[in-house]
This record gives sequence, structure tokens and C-alpha cells, in this order.
Amino acid sequence: MPSSTENVELSILMPCLNEAETLAVCIRKAQRYLERSGIVGEVVIADNGSTDGSQDIARSLGARVVPVAQRGYGAALIGGTQAARGRYVIMGDADDSYDFSRLDAFVEKLREGYQLVMGNRFRGGIAPGAMPPLHKYLGNPVLSGIGRLFFNRHIRDFHCGMRGYDREAVLRLRLVTTGMEYASEMVVRASLAGLAVTEVPTTLDKDGRSRPPHLRSWRDGWRHLRFLLLYAPRWLFLYPGLVALTLGGLSTLVLMLGPREVGGIGFDSVTMIYTSAITVLGYQAVVFSILTKLYAAREGFLPVGPRFRWLSNLFTLERGLVLGLVIFVLGLVVGIAQVLGWGGSGFGELDTIRATRVAVPVMLGLTLGFFTLMASMFAGALTVATRSTAHPTPMLDIPAVDETVAGQGEEVRS
Repeated sequence: MPSSTENVELSILMPCLNEAETLAVCIRKAQRYLERSGIVGEVVIADNGSTDGSQDIARSLGARVVPVAQRGYGAALIGGTQAARGRYVIMGDADDSYDFSRLDAFVEKLREGYQLVMGNRFRGGIAPGAMPPLHKYLGNPVLSGIGRLFFNRHIRDFHCGMRGYDREAVLRLRLVTTGMEYASEMVVRASLAGLAVTEVPTTLDKDGRSRPPHLRSWRDGWRHLRFLLLYAPRWLFLYPGLVALTLGGLSTLVLMLGPREVGGIGFDSVTMIYTSAITVLGYQAVVFSILTKLYAAREGFLPVGPRFRWLSNLFTLERGLVLGLVIFVLGLVVGIAQVLGWGGSGFGELDTIRATRVAVPVMLGLTLGFFTLMASMFAGALTVATRSTAHPTPMLDIPAVDETVAGQGEEVRS
């Protein structure tokens, strides 16, 4: 074990919660790797409150134990990363499912300049019984596919538990999730921050524990999916909203002019009521995407591009209020005109179809105008300058990617 003053290149980090059955074999494999490779390194055990003597096992083998009081997979890894002394960190579970004696590919890519090196179990090999069929054929492929779609990365295994990273670069990301979704947060935040990311094959063996794993398939799968959605407001709000707004709005405009027939099916005022509702939902989703982005920019956990800055500068609080007021007043004027016209006829029986064709645009004007007024006020509150926004969180203050790395292989970089 290196002294505290020695220049440590690699910290091999294992989160641990009652892993007495398998911890020793994992530590010995990691130590053999360090000895064989000649790397100055350390083995760090981020202990999450074990009660089975895991801490004593680790210390007896020369590993460094870092107590992490806050429970959770992510909390243990955050605490372990903060305490690590190495320039690079390679993390992996302490259940003997990952082979800590075969880390050459991770170290090689880290030395090349990549700041996050993901393991890929599907390329390296999954032993029989090592991964439940639900995870292998549904959970991991679906969640990894959603991650690639949302964040434009070519990572094929978003949730591999073995990965290496530049310690300082990951600490600057200020990762915060304490549960299993930490695995997704690391990849997502690294992608958004522009870190150099790549993948290497790794293997997954059946773990050596006699007890069930800490992972809960449906609960933790939902937590991963929820995290991916919350960090992708375009996919959660903007794109569905634009589709609904466009289809609903155009259909409503067409039906305002009169009934239509498509494929022998007639569409009239009742259809118009439904299309107007779709228009309202789409408009609200688009506005929510803007508000979410403003909040994310204020808190510093999503990057803001030049197009969004231009858009936010164009639609100021005052312009939003004017736009909302104009839409609201137009709807109100048309509505008043309709009531006056009805009064002119003695408030008699209405032609329901014709009246609906006017009432629906009135409802749209009042609803969208009022919602625009309220959203503009809320956006104004989000953009008020405070002490925290004057000195934003430096989460995305990541050094520029080495040009020798940036040009390597589209199959592993976006």
C-alpha cells in the first residue's frame, strides 16, 4: 500500500455493504493486478455500514477503508471517490462478479486521455446465471437505448458496474444521486459536460454471495428511467409537446372553417373540441420544457447552448406578458362578440355546431393567453439574479478534451 505522500496513479474502489463472503477475493485480485502491472495504486473500500466484519477483512488485507454513513450505492461511491488518492479511479462491485485482475484496458484508455471508460458486459461476455433474463434482454437494452437516444452517446451498456474515470473530472461533475441511479447520472452528466467517454469490453461472472443482491429490478429500473427523463426535458416535454401542438393546432384551424371528411369519416365540431384539448396539452408541454431548462440552467445541472440563450433573450418576461395578454384579449373579444350576437337574437336557441366552432377558438385564446401570462411570471422568477446565480455551480467547468482523443473512433464517441 502506497504512503500518503506517494504519487498514486490508480485507486481501485469498491462499495461495500456486508460483503464478507466475497470481499477478500476481490481485494486480492485488485492487489495482484497492481503488483503485476507495476502501477502505484491503492485499494479503497467505501464501507456503507457493514455489520458482518467486512471492514476488518479489508484492513487485514491492507486495503484502505473509508466509512460512508449515508446509505446507498451512489453515496458510497461518491464518498469513496472523494477519499481516493489516485489520479484515476476504477470502480466495481465487491461481489466477485467483476474481475479486478484484468483492468489493463481501462488503464490504457485512461492514460490515452479519456475521462470516463465504461465497461461493456455484452461485448466482454456474461457468464450463465450472472444476469437475470429480465435485465439482460429487457432492462439493460431498453435503458441503454433510451440513454443513447436522449444523450447522443454510443455507449452500449449504460449500467455496467465496472468503469474507470479521471477522479478530478468526475468530482467536478458534482454527482448527487445516492441510489442505484448514480450509474446513469455519471454517464449523463459526463456526456452533457463534454467529457471524453469510451467503452471497453469487460466480463460479468455470477456473484459469489449466498444472499440476494441489493438491486431491486423494477424499483431501481424505474429510478434509472426517471433520472434519464428528468435530464432530457426535450424528450420529456418539448418533442411530444411540439407534435401535439402542431397536430392539434392545425386540425383545429381546419375544422374552424367547416366540417371535413377523410376516408369516408366525417369530422366536425365534436372533433374540434378534442383537437383543441390536444393543442392546449401540447402548448403546456412546450412551455414546461422551457421552464425546466431555465430552472436547470439556474441550478447548473444542465448545460445551456447558444440557441436556448438566444431564445430566452428574445422572449423576456415583458414580451411574454404582452404576448399572453394579446392572446387572452383576442379570445375575450371574440367571446364577447359571440354573446352580443346571441343577445341580438333574443338569447334564443343556438345552432350548436356553429356556436361550438366559435366557442372553441375563444376557449383556446383565454386558456393559452392566461397560461402564457402565468408562465411568463414564473420564468421571470426563475431568472431573477441572486447570489447563487452570480456564482453558478462549476459543474460543467471541464477542461477541453485532448485533440488526440477527440478524433478517435465514432463507434465509441459521440
